[in-house]
Amino acid sequence: MQFTEMGNMSGKTLMLLPGTCCDWQANFETVIPALSEKYHLICVNYDGFDKNNTIFSDMLSVTGKIEEYILNHHNGRVDGALGSSLGSSFVGQIMMRKNIHIDNAIFGSPDLDQCGIVQAKLQTMLFVPFLTGAAKKKYRRKLLKKMLMQFLEMDEKSAEKFMECFSKFRPESIRNEYYSDLLTWLDEDINVEGTKAHFIYARKMGKKYLERYKRYFHDPDIRGFEIQHEQWLFGNKNLSERVLNTIDDFMGIRV
Repeated sequence: MQFTEMGNMSGKTLMLLPGTCCDWQANFETVIPALSEKYHLICVNYDGFDKNNTIFSDMLSVTGKIEEYILNHHNGRVDGALGSSLGSSFVGQIMMRKNIHIDNAIFGSPDLDQCGIVQAKLQTMLFVPFLTGAAKKKYRRKLLKKMLMQFLEMDEKSAEKFMECFSKFRPESIRNEYYSDLLTWLDEDINVEGTKAHFIYARKMGKKYLERYKRYFHDPDIRGFEIQHEQWLFGNKNLSERVLNTIDDFMGIRV
């Protein structure tokens, strides 16, 4: 695990948790400068996605390491935690487990998929080899790039950057991360005193995700945007500014 602290060290603490097959450098690259001006950032790279030659084991083990770091370095409390996609699963687990305290739990348009062992194995067998194979086979890379640009509305540069992660990290870590995320369940109607759950809702993902957010968390603060999954991180400056202003609002900072 790697924890990098930067930014406005007198500002509110905001932990950044990247998504599937990403380090924080790739995931939050376009918004780190703006966030650094206001927040004391705690940027996390999980086992298997750091530079320590480690392997990602499972979601709960990694969650425990995140909690341990915050306990040891921040007295068990942060002002906010922002999870991108799969990173939101960590935010949800940390909130639910109550081993550390987050004032503002911010979920970046997650899918929050949960399923049983058989389905998780099937999905992993189908999805992960396609991702990792895209780094080695030109036709798969071309197809994946087309899918990212078409369905997630990424521009070409963002799609290329995202695909680089599939060759940068070990297939075992990608597989373990994807598989264990599906098996890491959240309770329904999670309600923690002193913690507010906030959601950046990408309306183009569909209403079923909106219903999940309401089912798993008690009275969540949901802000909708006409975007695809995490599209605000793909380099569109105007869109990024709108979401960043919303994050400031979540965190209690006047825009």
